[in-house]
Amino acid sequence: MAKFKGVIEYDGSAFEGFQRQKHTTQTVAGTIEEALRGLHIDSSIVGSGRTDRGVHASNQVIDFTAPHYWSDAQKLKKALNKALSKIRFKHLVEVDSGFHARFHAKQRLYRYIFKTTTPNVFERDFVGYYKPFDSTRVQEALKHFEGTHDFAMLCKNDSKTHTTLRTLYRATYTKRKDYHFIYFKANGFLRSQVRMMVHLTMLYAHHKITKEDLIRQIDNQHPITTKLAPPQGLYLARVLY
Repeated sequence: MAKFKGVIEYDGSAFEGFQRQKHTTQTVAGTIEEALRGLHIDSSIVGSGRTDRGVHASNQVIDFTAPHYWSDAQKLKKALNKALSKIRFKHLVEVDSGFHARFHAKQRLYRYIFKTTTPNVFERDFVGYYKPFDSTRVQEALKHFEGTHDFAMLCKNDSKTHTTLRTLYRATYTKRKDYHFIYFKANGFLRSQVRMMVHLTMLYAHHKITKEDLIRQIDNQHPITTKLAPPQGLYLARVLY
């Protein structure tokens, strides 16, 4: 069997999340596996990370195996893209059999996009919304996330997670025209961590919590909120190996 590494993008609003689920086949991994079966390839999909329902990806990395007669990666990529509608393979290459999309990933970058005016009908599945806010406080809040922390109070419980320690290398904010962008770059993220960090940041930006409240939750001392930012603004933007 040959192993392939793919870089894909997908519209998360069409799926119940990335990971396979027992109660539905409408997941990113499940949909790709179905497309592979249509090409007589019986393989499970491994992703660099899981995305929640409604969360998008512009550069998710996956791996899977296929019989050696599919040695032409470009032909396989073309066949998969023909079979898929809300998912697109941007790149597909054959790799060493030991490659693992999740365990070999060193850094992941997430991007959150939102507006302070109601997104129009063409944007509402792809852009979040928040009321006008204090951008200085956004930048101030983001700096507190950087470094190595126990993010147990900034994620959903996940029995498969062995540790809630993560190192966040960079957390930044920028604005371009009517769009606001928050970026998080880390060695890895916990379940729903990015969306919870965005929501906590925006509570501070709206003067609804104090700096002490913010720091207590980041330092795993006291939970201020367990709410999540809307999923449609979040994108898995890049995975580094």
